[in-house]
Amino acid sequence: MGAGKSAIGRRLATRLGLPFVDADTEIEQAAGCTIEEIFARDGEAAFRAGERKIIARLLTERAPHVLATGGGAFMDPDTRALIRQRGTSVWLRAELEVLLDRTARRTHRPLLRKGDPREILSRLMEQRYPVYAEAELTVESDEHPPEYTVSRVIEAVEAHLGHSIRPSRSAAAPEEKHP
Repeated sequence: MGAGKSAIGRRLATRLGLPFVDADTEIEQAAGCTIEEIFARDGEAAFRAGERKIIARLLTERAPHVLATGGGAFMDPDTRALIRQRGTSVWLRAELEVLLDRTARRTHRPLLRKGDPREILSRLMEQRYPVYAEAELTVESDEHPPEYTVSRVIEAVEAHLGHSIRPSRSAAAPEEKHP
């Protein structure tokens, strides 16, 4: 939560000329309600089961795209394996103070409504960061502007794959001509 998955993902997709898909949005559309409502009505276990199915569908049925998954999705071993098989996983790693600052601006985070956000995020970091470290790539998500982080993600993916992932000039939108 707060690492920038959606904000960086959207910008990354735009720079690469790919569709952006937010797994949380897809889950809400499939369920016909918000994630917060799913948590309240069905609990976290039911949410995670639905999340697993939606991400599997997105990874197998969609053409190349940038997919932002929720913070808990990568904790599921089956989801991690499918991401590794069908894509390249990038962990946007952020320090606690950055996460606190970013999540304080939003009120739709059901896990943070269960107590002190600092304590909850610290506990989640302790539990999740060792698993997130299994991602193929790690890029720091810090106080730099989002475009800087996007550039770092592109560089990391290109180094990992051994080739450019940027669209060619001819494939990009035509430049505006000035008279």
